Amino acid sequence: MKKQAHLVPSVHMERSLYLWQYGDFGLPVLVFPSAAGMAHEWERHGMVDVLAPLLNTGRIKLYCIESNVSEAWTKQETDPSWRLQRHIAYERFVYDELVPWIRADCHSPEIPLSCVGTSLGAMYAANAALKQPETFHYALCMSGRYEMRAFNPTESADMYFQNPLAYLPNLDGAALERVRRHTQLDLVCGRGPWEDGNWQETAKFAACLEAKGVPHRLDLWGRDIDHDWQYWKRQVKMYFGHRFG
Repeated sequence: MKKQAHLVPSVHMERSLYLWQYGDFGLPVLVFPSAAGMAHEWERHGMVDVLAPLLNTGRIKLYCIESNVSEAWTKQETDPSWRLQRHIAYERFVYDELVPWIRADCHSPEIPLSCVGTSLGAMYAANAALKQPETFHYALCMSGRYEMRAFNPTESADMYFQNPLAYLPNLDGAALERVRRHTQLDLVCGRGPWEDGNWQETAKFAACLEAKGVPHRLDLWGRDIDHDWQYWKRQVKMYFGHRFG
């Protein structure tokens, strides 16, 4: 399959970001990395190999972008308000700069995208689908965290709109109708020892989607399924096979 490295320039981030692209053509899928934040992690952990049948037959193209997740969420010794603004800068990069870049690469200015993420990357994917449903028609969220006050205690409007379990219960009117009409989320999580907290937040997030009538699926795997790439490979193969196969 085609594999190419890129540097995507960003005004919002004030630097260029690494991106690995896999596949010649097909529906574009934006991959948000885990807490490691690395653009190459899906290849490194075998996720690209698992999806090779879809990539080689032109069903999908993968765009694996780096993130600043450690700067924004996991390194909590820095000022919480500053960290929140760094996340917002990254989000603006994705919506204002990366999406047009991907569409230009696909030679289609209106092509819909899908997105996917594991661990903290699942939150990025969920927010993309909820905030930009006309762009992101589908999100696969594996082993996610959706209560972001656990990572940043800031009380502000900016924090509210980065926290799915805060803003989703209050979503209504035209904004809610956009989400109902244009997107779907699949939420998958094991219940092994290292998924404690994740599967409970996943179930709570699914309950909010259900209450709001947002198309979704909740799939909680067994207590032998842990927070690990070997299980995410099985999950992405299954769900992308259903969606794109």
